[in-house]
Amino acid sequence: MTATTRSLASGPGWQVSDVICTASAGDRPFEEAHRDFCVAAVTSGTFRYRAQQGTAMLAPGAFLLGNPGTCYECGHEHGSGDRCLSFHFGPVYMERIAAGVPGARKLAFEAPRLPPLPVLASLLAEAETAREMADTDAFEELGLRIAGAAVAKVCGPTPVRRTPSRRDQKRVAEAVRRIELDADSPVSLSALADETATSPYHFLRVFRQVAGMTPYQFLLKTRLHRAAVRLRMSDDAVSAIAFEAGFNDLSTFNRRFRRVMGETPGHYRACRGAFRDMRVAPVS
Repeated sequence: MTATTRSLASGPGWQVSDVICTASAGDRPFEEAHRDFCVAAVTSGTFRYRAQQGTAMLAPGAFLLGNPGTCYECGHEHGSGDRCLSFHFGPVYMERIAAGVPGARKLAFEAPRLPPLPVLASLLAEAETAREMADTDAFEELGLRIAGAAVAKVCGPTPVRRTPSRRDQKRVAEAVRRIELDADSPVSLSALADETATSPYHFLRVFRQVAGMTPYQFLLKTRLHRAAVRLRMSDDAVSAIAFEAGFNDLSTFNRRFRRVMGETPGHYRACRGAFRDMRVAPVS
């Protein structure tokens, strides 16, 4: 085998895997068939991809596109090995995504790839970060955003940004309150969408437009803020504060806290202690 596949996360109708291929120019191109819709982000290496939609050379930053039931072939005539974040979507799941993309003409990818576009760079960076940090909770949302971007670019015209309706704004406000109330517990994107009677992709798109960030980003912001307040106001163990805030892994909490706050939780607390001591010190 020249490729290893490791499942990173999955849910009803979707799955994401980390695929590492070690094939080289001397290896025979291998043929497979897409079982579902596939949008695979190339994170390193190059390879040739041939499918019913055409043939393309894929490089880091590009997205491979596949339709269910179609055969494809990958080859490495010009280099050895590659690595991809491969998102797979069932037809029913993908149909719901396409229904939320303004102007999408039909549910099928007419091109074999999306080139490395600047508008997709940030999204790919988020996906790679989630892979490296083992942030499995981020992948449902990332999958929706990646699939929606692929459908919008390949299956429809350039979308026209519309002002969210008052009804959509109300939905987002209700979802924000729900996240704030249950931030210390697992919050599912699908559950939030169901509560607002919308498809997950439509809910995600409107939430970003109204709130300026995704639901998962808002959830993380809320958790980190509450943890920071606890660090300043209590002497509880950092691990206890992290778990009570909703983080299941202390190392993940430490990395996220440092990235957002600019310092580790321990240093953040130490500075708080120094300020407190200065405030209560007697005047000589």
